[in-house]
Amino acid sequence: MANNLHKILIFSFLIVVAVPATVSEDCRSRAQALQGNKSEALKFKLIAIASVLVAGGIGVSFPLLGRKLTLLRPENDIFFMIKAFAGGVILATGFVHILPDAFRSLTSPCLSENPWGKFPFSGFIAMVASIGTLMVDTVATNFYKNMHSSKANVDEEMAGGHGTSQLSDIVRQRIISQVLELGIVVHSIIIGISLGASQSPITIKPLLIALSMHQFFEGMGLGGCISQAKFESLTMTIMTVFFSLTTPVGIGIGIGISSAYKTNRWSGVAVEGVFESASAGILIYMALVDLLATDFMSPRMEKNVRLQLGAHISLLLGAGSMSFLAKWA
Repeated sequence: MANNLHKILIFSFLIVVAVPATVSEDCRSRAQALQGNKSEALKFKLIAIASVLVAGGIGVSFPLLGRKLTLLRPENDIFFMIKAFAGGVILATGFVHILPDAFRSLTSPCLSENPWGKFPFSGFIAMVASIGTLMVDTVATNFYKNMHSSKANVDEEMAGGHGTSQLSDIVRQRIISQVLELGIVVHSIIIGISLGASQSPITIKPLLIALSMHQFFEGMGLGGCISQAKFESLTMTIMTVFFSLTTPVGIGIGIGISSAYKTNRWSGVAVEGVFESASAGILIYMALVDLLATDFMSPRMEKNVRLQLGAHISLLLGAGSMSFLAKWA
C-alpha cells in the first residue's frame, strides 16, 4: 500500500513538473519561430507595399480608360461579377485565414490564463473593429457632407438659374468622391498597419492578396466618381496619388510598430493576435459593406436575374477558392 502511494506521489510530481516545462518549451518554440520569420515577414511586407500601390494605381486609372474600353466601365455586368468574386476572396480571407490565426495567437499557452484564457478576445476584438470602422465611416461621412452642403448651396445660388441642375450634379459628384475617398482612407490605413505589424508570413500572404484586390476595386469605384466630378487635373492627380499611397503608408507604420516590441517575448504573441483579430473584423466589414451590399441590393441587380445568378456564382467561387487555399497558406 505504501509502495503504491509512493508511486502515485512520484507520478503526480512528474506531471506537475513536466506539463509547465512542455508549455514553456512550446512557448520558446513559438517565440523562436516568430523571431526566425521576422526577415521573411519583412520581405512579404515590402512585396505588399509594391503590390497594393500598383493595384490601387491601376484600379483608380481604369475608369479613365473605360471611356474607350466598354469592358472596363464600372456599370458593365462583367465588372459586377468580378467585384463579387473579389468580395468573396476578401470575406474568406477574414473568416478562414486571419480569424483562426487570431484565435490561435490569443489562446496560446504562452499567454497568462488571466485575462487571455477567461474571455474570447479574438472574436470580441474582430467585432469591435467592424463596429468601429462602421462608426468612423458614418461619422466622418456625415460630418463631411454637412461641412460641404452649405458651400454647395452657395455655388448653386451664384449660378443663378442658368445651368443650375448641371452644376448641382457636379457638386454632388465632387462631394460623393471626396466622402468615398475619406471612407476608404480610414479603414485602409488601419488594415495597412495591421499587415505591417504582423510577424507571421502565413498571415501576411492572404492579407497581401485581399488588400491588393480591395485596393483595385475600391480604386475603380473612386476613379469613376472622380471622373464624373470633373475635377481639375491637379486635384484629380492629388486624389489619385493620395488614395494609392494610403495603405502602403499604413503598412510602413505597422512595420515601425512591429520593431517596437520584441517577438521573442510573450507580449509579441499578444500584439500579433490583437492585430490579426482587428484585421479580420475590418476585412469582413469591407467585403460585406463596401463591395457586396451596395451591388447586391441595388435596383439594377434586383431587375436582372442573369446578373444576380452570375454575381452569386462569382461570390461563391471567390470565397470557395480562397477558402481552399487555406489548406496550404
